[in-house]
Amino acid sequence: MTTPALATALGDRLPSRGERAAANQLRRILAAQATGDGERKIEVVGEAGQRAEIVLTPALSALLMELLRHIGRGDAVTLVPVSQELTTQQAADILNVSRPFLIALLEKEQIPHVLVGRHRRIKAEDLFAYKRRRDEEREAALSDLAVLDADII
Repeated sequence: MTTPALATALGDRLPSRGERAAANQLRRILAAQATGDGERKIEVVGEAGQRAEIVLTPALSALLMELLRHIGRGDAVTLVPVSQELTTQQAADILNVSRPFLIALLEKEQIPHVLVGRHRRIKAEDLFAYKRRRDEEREAALSDLAVLDADII
């Protein structure tokens, strides 16, 4: 389990050179253990020599690999539980849009939200559902453009 100080430390700054190197090393180790779509078993040895076998499911392994890839590239990473309520600024940052643009989406009821006093709050699961829909629409539009481009040639 991650301590709040550690989560904040990596969420509020870019990873150090040593953290990037460690993330890349761990990602390479996990990738080398890949056995198709099945579970991966890795053994961890602690400083006192105690050993523990860890079984990684494909979903957990994919999540860890994605996290390590971002840290290894030097990206700041913050984990957001889907049950968490986000501020408009946090939601805008996740979507990589301006806060005023996000508020316009909320006012158009494209993303569900609640008012807490005068402040809007967005459930992370609703934000991620909107993001998936948006990404699917963009992918479909891109595919349509590719088809149109092929028809012109």
